Amino acid sequence: MTVENVVPGKRLTVRQALQAAFVGSEFDFTHIPISRAVLLLAIPMVLEMAMESLFGLVDILFVARLGATAVAIVGLTENLLAVVFSVGTGLAMAATALVARRVGEKDPEGASRAAFQVLVLGFGAALMLAVAGVVLAPQLLRALGAGPEVLARGTLYTRVMLGSQVSILLLFVFNGIFRGAGDAAMSMRSLWLANLVNLALDPCLIFGLGFFPKLGVLGAAVATTTGRTVGVLYQVASVLKGSRRIALARRHLRIEAGLLWTALKTASGATGQFLVTTVSWAVVIRVVARFGSEAIAGYTIAIRIIIVAILPAWGMANAASTLVGQNLGAKKPERAEQAVWRVGFYNLLFLGSVAVLFIAFAEPILGVFTRDPSVLRSGVSCLRYVASGYGLYAYGMVMMQAFYGAGDSRTPLLVSLLCYWVVQIPCAILLARTAMGERGVYLALPIGESLNAVLAVVMFRRGRWKTVRL
Repeated sequence: MTVENVVPGKRLTVRQALQAAFVGSEFDFTHIPISRAVLLLAIPMVLEMAMESLFGLVDILFVARLGATAVAIVGLTENLLAVVFSVGTGLAMAATALVARRVGEKDPEGASRAAFQVLVLGFGAALMLAVAGVVLAPQLLRALGAGPEVLARGTLYTRVMLGSQVSILLLFVFNGIFRGAGDAAMSMRSLWLANLVNLALDPCLIFGLGFFPKLGVLGAAVATTTGRTVGVLYQVASVLKGSRRIALARRHLRIEAGLLWTALKTASGATGQFLVTTVSWAVVIRVVARFGSEAIAGYTIAIRIIIVAILPAWGMANAASTLVGQNLGAKKPERAEQAVWRVGFYNLLFLGSVAVLFIAFAEPILGVFTRDPSVLRSGVSCLRYVASGYGLYAYGMVMMQAFYGAGDSRTPLLVSLLCYWVVQIPCAILLARTAMGERGVYLALPIGESLNAVLAVVMFRRGRWKTVRL
């Protein structure tokens, strides 16, 4: 089997194509066969998102040994960080859309100028959110239902995590820039580096191995923050020296009001959509908190496991975002649509397989992280209920990424408002009061997600995203 290169007459073997996906390539994704373009983009993007999920999974694997309270601290803080991740994701979507459109238009200078505007937005947002998070950490934990023990042990952990937002947001923005430029391998490598640092430091700082201090749950925050910071420094070095697809020179480092405003509008819509989702999940954990620390711990572990599958699936969906942006820039809207349906099918195969695995083996999977019967029972229920909606969600997330790649952040926002705030939140609150208890809360999750997927497909088929200008 072979893969066509952008140069006529040149062909690459599948092995060479896989190598290109890992180390980066110079392919024109508006020209090569769609299936090969998806392969070259999806492999590093899936691995990139898998690395992102490892931050939380590695932390919870070690922290779980400290008991249910420590796990609850991490879980509640993760819900606060979800706001930060929403902003970061929105900024990353804006970066991908703007850079991909310019790359498709064969305008590398425009791509670099657009990238700098989003970096300015990211740095400013990070400073404001970090100050607010450090000052308000105990109040925020209390608002999520944290008890006295969680507040006493977890406030400093939360302050460190919320105070590290410059690293978090810049990591998101840089990866969005690289994805838009088609250099998904660079995004993948930066997260590999960040995770290796986190993996090495986590046990040392949590348990005090060797000459490291024993910091307990706080050690997880220090390790994660250090890993992300190293990843960002690696990204900065890459763009300053000039990667194959994107580079920042002194001439690009100036604020352009019109371009900055376009980036802000695109990012704010995407951030709004993810904040809607974040608020919904925050309400869900607040409802779960009514059933005790064991329920929170079970829910937290299950969600971390779910993220292991969801983030790689989002990575595959990100391929659709890049392909839509670049092909719209190249005036090839029909090719952009074909790419989205192709990615959706591949995502269905992946998430459908994961759903079967999670439903059939939920208990042994959760058993790796906890032996507490109450925590295990809660986590198993959550994992099975959420996995039941994976089939529809596989297509839904791809459609959402397609909208973002086109620069249409309004449609995902409106769809999410309806599905999460009008449907999911009321269902979670009402079902929690029935005989189902916490299981009713978990049932509300696939209800909202499935409706979101159906509406996203309907709106995508209307095709208005093809006419968005950036």
